[in-house]
Amino acid sequence: MNHSTAMTFPIKHLALLSLVLLGLSAELGAQVSPELADDGRVTFRCRADHADRVAVHGQFGAAVELEKDSSGTWSGSTTTPVKPGVYEYRFKIDGRDSIDSRNPHIKPQRWPNTSILHIASTPPAPWDIQDIPHGTIHRHSYHSKVLEQDRELIVYTPPGMTDEKLPVLYLAHGYSDNQRTWTEHGKAHSILDSLIHEKKAVPMIIVMPDAHAIDPGGKKFNAYAPKNTEAFSRELLEDVIPFVESHYPVNPASTHRAFAGLSMGGHHALFLALSHSENFSYVGAFSAAPPAIPDLSPQDITAINKNLRLLWIACGDKDFLFARNQAFHAKIKELNIESDYQITPAADHSWPVWRDYLIDFTPKLFR
Repeated sequence: MNHSTAMTFPIKHLALLSLVLLGLSAELGAQVSPELADDGRVTFRCRADHADRVAVHGQFGAAVELEKDSSGTWSGSTTTPVKPGVYEYRFKIDGRDSIDSRNPHIKPQRWPNTSILHIASTPPAPWDIQDIPHGTIHRHSYHSKVLEQDRELIVYTPPGMTDEKLPVLYLAHGYSDNQRTWTEHGKAHSILDSLIHEKKAVPMIIVMPDAHAIDPGGKKFNAYAPKNTEAFSRELLEDVIPFVESHYPVNPASTHRAFAGLSMGGHHALFLALSHSENFSYVGAFSAAPPAIPDLSPQDITAINKNLRLLWIACGDKDFLFARNQAFHAKIKELNIESDYQITPAADHSWPVWRDYLIDFTPKLFR
């Protein structure tokens, strides 16, 4: 004989349960930050019981002043819709910077203080996740013999990897970032997935090393950069490239090797172009902090022009490094070093610019 049971509640218990669930829903809603509304505006929330003022500062527009409720939760919304894109933002709590503790998407940095707001476009932008074949992100720990310490690097492999030997782009971050920033915030993997799918770029491996070979220790960039760049370049050539070529199907010829970087990474790129051009055929400097130009003989200049199929330098005219890029380009032009110099109107020193530079640069490689 089969038996069935049913649980029944008096109406008053159901009403009480509904009130509890409504309260729980409201509490869960109060935990969401950032929250994108249907009209495109974004709401931010922060718990700061004893604060006197909380605001959100970000790349999406004017600061958003938050108001505190009786529970100690501060909240506020943008006054206008936020356009699709990838934005940096942070809370200012009584004037002190803070990440959004309710948002797990934090910009990888040496001194983390920035959260990420990613609003996808319709149709998708190259940095959005799309319904196309995706490559793979690998995270490696290794021991650097040059630096005598354990290090980490990130590797992107394209969709449909086989044993075919592929070209490699070594891609460096800037001064405040680390080896994970180009994927987690720069969206390099999504950009390459899109470009490869559209046949705008050839399949390639991208290697993103830690560009801080020496801990900056609070030093100003100009005092820190020369020693760090020399140490990084040596580690790249003696540790990183051999590691990658022993773990992945890589074409080891210099004609199948490129290097690019932004800001401090652009400093590395230009240093390598002028001092180690025999190891690379393509070099890209995005909004670079240019290094001092070494003494170059006519033979050195001939070798640089022969080795480099492309020396691509790009900077925005609103970038604080624009004057230095102008002076650097004028000097190498005077030395008859060949380059493709791009000035980007109204562009500043920021990740939206560098994503576009990666989109422009990678289709030029390995053709």
